[in-house]
Amino acid sequence: MNGSRSSTDLWLNEFAAQKSALAGDAVVCAPYLYLEQLRRALSPEEIGAQDVSAHQPGAYTGDIAAEMLRDAGCGWVIVGHSERRQWHAETDAIVAQKAERVLQAGLRPIVCIGETLQQREAGHTQAVLSAQLAAVLQRIGAERLASGALAYEPVWAIGTGRTATPEQAQEVHAALRAQVRAQGHDADATAARALRILYGGSVKPANAVELFAQPDIDGGLIGGASLVARDFVAICAAVPT
Repeated sequence: MNGSRSSTDLWLNEFAAQKSALAGDAVVCAPYLYLEQLRRALSPEEIGAQDVSAHQPGAYTGDIAAEMLRDAGCGWVIVGHSERRQWHAETDAIVAQKAERVLQAGLRPIVCIGETLQQREAGHTQAVLSAQLAAVLQRIGAERLASGALAYEPVWAIGTGRTATPEQAQEVHAALRAQVRAQGHDADATAARALRILYGGSVKPANAVELFAQPDIDGGLIGGASLVARDFVAICAAVPT
């Protein structure tokens, strides 16, 4: 919940001037009000929304349907961000429902999962993440998840300046990929290999190269550092070609 029309224009001007030099994919997820500004400078494959309604279009005052986001020029939608889970009481079931709605509208979901500091210190990291991922896999399956992305965002590392070590993050990412593979079908093994798993815990230009060098970390879900275009570009440039 940051930005203004003027600051968004400034950000886009700086990003657009440099994005052609980036080897990997970059998606910019803006507040709903500024999606039209993104449309003037970016393609649908580069535009995402930060949330979506779990419902079909209808009488849900204040909500935004997936079809509306497609009409606004989006190609991607974040679902299940830790702040939505924490402050809006979104359950694993709601997150899975949102992911399905995104797919039904012809968009691609970025599904977020993550554990709190209390859960981590209690040794429950894998159990929490496994349950969050299982709800999504049960609803949409591994192949449809792989058409989008999975983002691991340790809640204890968001906005705190703390971050998992590359080795800690890799361990979690590898376990998540193994869970997708373990669904038991040949198609699931293929989906597990294709699935992009992003790390979203205080990624900055200073730590991006080391994090993205890990074999199961396919990129980042960038929060605070994305507010400065040159920092976002530097992080994008850290993704191996």
